[in-house]
Amino acid sequence: MIEFVYNYFDRYAKIFKKKGGRRWMLKRKFDSSQKNRVEVDLPELQSDPGKRLKNIIDFDPNIHERVRRKYYLDGAFQPREHEFPQALIQGTLRRFNRAWFDEFKWLEYSIEKDAALCLYCYLFKNELGHQGGGDTFVSEGFRDWKNKDKLRKHEGGHNSAHKKTLSKCQDLLNQEQHIETSLARSSEQNRQNYRVPFRGHDESQNSINQGNFLELLKFLACHNEEVRRVSFDNAPGNDKLICHNIQKDIVRSCAWETTNVILKELGDNFFSILLDESRDVSVKEQLAIVLRFVDSKGCVVERLLGFKHFTRTTAQALKCALLDLLSAHGLSVSRIRGQRYDGASNMQGEINGLKDLILKENECAYYIHCFAHQLQLALIAVAKNHINIASLFHVLCNIVNVVGGSCKRHDSLREKQAVRIIQALENEEITKGRGLNQESTLNR
Repeated sequence: MIEFVYNYFDRYAKIFKKKGGRRWMLKRKFDSSQKNRVEVDLPELQSDPGKRLKNIIDFDPNIHERVRRKYYLDGAFQPREHEFPQALIQGTLRRFNRAWFDEFKWLEYSIEKDAALCLYCYLFKNELGHQGGGDTFVSEGFRDWKNKDKLRKHEGGHNSAHKKTLSKCQDLLNQEQHIETSLARSSEQNRQNYRVPFRGHDESQNSINQGNFLELLKFLACHNEEVRRVSFDNAPGNDKLICHNIQKDIVRSCAWETTNVILKELGDNFFSILLDESRDVSVKEQLAIVLRFVDSKGCVVERLLGFKHFTRTTAQALKCALLDLLSAHGLSVSRIRGQRYDGASNMQGEINGLKDLILKENECAYYIHCFAHQLQLALIAVAKNHINIASLFHVLCNIVNVVGGSCKRHDSLREKQAVRIIQALENEEITKGRGLNQESTLNR
């Protein structure tokens, strides 16, 4: 570990000097920000709902709120001057009634489709799932001009899907609840939290703990003369390699070297995959991929290969994320001999789950339900059917939170528990057991 950290530190220092120092870093930062930026021409968004080829969920997740805000502020598309065509409905010629625009503010009319739709449901229905009913007022369009009552039925009661989308639209314009406001409030705290594991609160020379990166660099400088000659006070003022951008690049290099060690350890052997989804602090879905294999010494080992960000949790999206990460490291699906996931439908579904998608490409990739998730499901089932067990977990959770939050309460609990055990032993309410290990453990 120390050796390849040193090698990459030395190699990065040479590249940094060769390419122009800080100017090279600024150019890389600018190129990276340009590459990751998502642009959308908001004025070009289609007003006519019949011409909207994209659902909100099909836009890049980073601009969902901007698109919703644009549509909501523009208001429902209501072409009052349009000559609405007639249609034969139950033997009578009928057409859309423009007076409905005044009664239903959410109502949109598509000239393209000659149909009525709901702006609020278009903006937020995908977040309600099956609660939102069908797609009549979202994509297909309503054309039964005889039954205006269906428009009132669509509005529903105070807890209807339509009213929930209306509430979400109102929250969208409420700056106090807006996501950007929340992020602005927490951004400083997030930056401080980020600095704790990697950089440290105080990185001055007199600091007791300068953060993991600088402490590791100090350790290398103390044990390697070549590193000491080019680091800290011995380095030029503009070439200390302690900028946070450079630190990240060095850490990425270390991560890549670590991955190469894992792949070298794996060699040409078969392996199993362990997958699970997780949401990080930036509220992004990450797929954690772990390899399980037998090394050259005959030991079963598990190694984290990496994380893959994905925007959709469908089985096909998970498969693409898995294959992308495997192919990036030169691994083939044909070498998989086992799969282990949780019991979610997108993971182990019998028809289109990730398990079956992998089995279609490799019949030897046998699936095993994750034992940890099986235990969790068993505990949940027992707690749901036995109120005493559910109460036990609730009480334990409160105890852990209360006691664990204070060293004083923690020590007090240990002392009182020790007194209770001693009294129980003296009263022969509990036995120490016959084994030496049991006796010594209990006495301690």
